[in-house]
Amino acid sequence: MKDTQNLHLKVQEHCDCYATTDPLKEMSELNKEADLEEAALKWMALAVLHGVNQNAEKVSIKLSDDGSVTVTAKYRKSELPAPNTNIGNKIHEIVGNITHIEGDKGKIPLALGIRDSSIDLKIKMKTKDGGRKISIKFPET
Repeated sequence: MKDTQNLHLKVQEHCDCYATTDPLKEMSELNKEADLEEAALKWMALAVLHGVNQNAEKVSIKLSDDGSVTVTAKYRKSELPAPNTNIGNKIHEIVGNITHIEGDKGKIPLALGIRDSSIDLKIKMKTKDGGRKISIKFPET
C-alpha cells in the first residue's frame, strides 16, 4: 500500500517549489515528464497554485471513458493545460490514495500546506456520464 501521507507531503513540497512560477506554463510542459507519479504530483500542486493565484472557485479534471482528459476552472469557462491520459489516470489514483475516497463518489476536506500557510480545499470525486471527475474547490477569499 502506498504511503498516502508521503504523497500529500510531496504535493505540498511541489507547491513550495513551484510557488513563484507560472503554474499554467509549468502544467503545459508536464507531458514531457517520464515519471507518471511525479508528473501527477506536480500537476496537482500546480492546479492548486493556479487556483490560489487566480482566485478560482473550482478546478476540475475529467477522464472520459474514451481516454480523453479535460480540465476546467470555475472562475471562467476555460480549459487549463490538460495532462495526457497516463498522467490523468495517475492523478485520479493519487487523489484517491490521498483522500481515501472509494466508490462512485465522495467528498472530503483536504488541508494543504503551502510555504508558511495552508489552504483548506474540498476534494470531490465522482463517476458519471462515461467518465471520472475530480473537483478541487477553493475557499472564498
